[in-house]
Amino acid sequence: MSWRANVGDIYTGWLGSLGIRRTTMVARTLAGSLVLLEYLALCFAAPVVQLGSSSVIGRDNFVEGQPVQEFFGGIHYAAPPSGLRRFAPPVFKPTLDVDSFDASNYGIPCPQIGLPLNASEDCLTVNILRPAGTHALSGLPVYAWIFGGGFINGDPSLYNASAIVLRSVQRGTPIVYVSINYRLGPFGFPQGVEATARGALNLGLKDQLTALEWIHRNIQAFGGDPSKITVAGGSAGAISISNLFWNSELSRYVRGAILQSGPPNLLPLVPSTRRDKDWQTFVSATPECATAKPNQTFDCLREASADTLIQALATFSAGNAELFPFSPVLDGNDGLIPDLPSRLLAAGKFTRLPLIAGTNLDDATIFVPAAASTDQDAINFFISYADPSDAGPPPPALTSAIDTLLELYPNDPALGSPFGTGNETFGLGSEYKRVAAIADDVAFTSTRRALAQNASDHRSRVFAYLFSDPQAVTNPSQGVAHGNEIDYTYGVPFLAGEPQPAAALSEAMLDYWISFVVTGDPNDGKGTARPRWGQYASSRPAVLQLQGDNVTMISDTYRETQIAFINSAPTTFNH
Repeated sequence: MSWRANVGDIYTGWLGSLGIRRTTMVARTLAGSLVLLEYLALCFAAPVVQLGSSSVIGRDNFVEGQPVQEFFGGIHYAAPPSGLRRFAPPVFKPTLDVDSFDASNYGIPCPQIGLPLNASEDCLTVNILRPAGTHALSGLPVYAWIFGGGFINGDPSLYNASAIVLRSVQRGTPIVYVSINYRLGPFGFPQGVEATARGALNLGLKDQLTALEWIHRNIQAFGGDPSKITVAGGSAGAISISNLFWNSELSRYVRGAILQSGPPNLLPLVPSTRRDKDWQTFVSATPECATAKPNQTFDCLREASADTLIQALATFSAGNAELFPFSPVLDGNDGLIPDLPSRLLAAGKFTRLPLIAGTNLDDATIFVPAAASTDQDAINFFISYADPSDAGPPPPALTSAIDTLLELYPNDPALGSPFGTGNETFGLGSEYKRVAAIADDVAFTSTRRALAQNASDHRSRVFAYLFSDPQAVTNPSQGVAHGNEIDYTYGVPFLAGEPQPAAALSEAMLDYWISFVVTGDPNDGKGTARPRWGQYASSRPAVLQLQGDNVTMISDTYRETQIAFINSAPTTFNH
């Protein structure tokens, strides 16, 4: 059916909803008002979904000049977390409370540094993109995306899923795409003694879980199948998903997960109370809290405007060395993260889902100090990474482990990250590449490997990858850096018709990802011809190398001695 015919069907359906049939009588009735007819045609062309008693009015999404998709944005899944709801768990909002809802634009970004003042706390929304002609009985698989950004930045509108939905239709396996917004920084991840006492921890994760519940309950109205939801995320989005493996009801809402550079133990986890000094420093930058007593700050913080708190956050961040001071924390037996992921994985205490999990070749380069020039620079960095708290001197086991890491990773630029760049040092610190190599294995490769091994040992189907395409490099000193694969999974090289083999690799990755969303396996045989992606097993550990025109399975044993040491003592790194 052409898109023009689809618009006609929508027009007919709307007339039918008004009790009007397309007859010559109707034509005669409207013949005297051509302007009115044109106006009605324009109105009726907008896609509409009935959600409870509300009409959700979206817009056509144009691809290559044609409205082949339909978009619905800014749909609330929870009440605005402002006023007394600030620093409180989300309040689920299963339906809208208006007769007609304008869903033609993305929801408003959540408050964060670097955004104009249009950010709002009324930001707990989802956005939906579907093929044109989809209806409530279509029963399409669902691809739900959670963005990254270090738990302090991010906006769903930055991710254009047009190519994903387009490719799904081209290969005969149409899907519905949904993106999720959630609270960030101190709004989503309060820290300290007071937050712990008030049960105000990991709120951003609770937002995401609430959004998934909303999708599960309502996606059928938009043509999705609630039993076929796969949740995907990159960086902090992937970490978020994996941190919902432990003590949530994730498996009630999704049947698979895609983790792009975000295994569960990538960021060290500590009790929130160990960041109490950080929280008090943030509070002290808020004028409304100038006279507040310690651990009695929520009331004054709720009186401040969101803009004031963002300014306080900017002041705090300018003097804080920790990379991710507002991030998930251990929150006890009744919380979402009851223990360190390494312990929970080893004990099999996690939600078993089919997984795609992978990393980029040089994931850590953007996070390490470019000027690192001495062993002490390296030591200081890894202490701040592994012991993210204000609790005093690092434990002896950690300093001993760092000493061992420095022995296992000699300061040879040819062995450092960006990997495969020889003795080139890019004019940066003499230990930059060494620190980047260690950080890549400590934070990314070792944790992904541990996840793949433990999950597969406990009967989860795991498909692991290493993205190493040199065409994705935008800064030679950073190599195939963190986040470089996202354009490929969103089909940017494919849709833009970029030179081969980037476009071909992007097309293959789209097919792998869409196949997994549709079937739970990346090997459905549809779309472009591509190598079979083997399932991970401890007895034959292998990952899919995603590299230009050399997509192939490779053994997951690179830097085996170093990574085995890291994974021999995961609790030392708060993994």
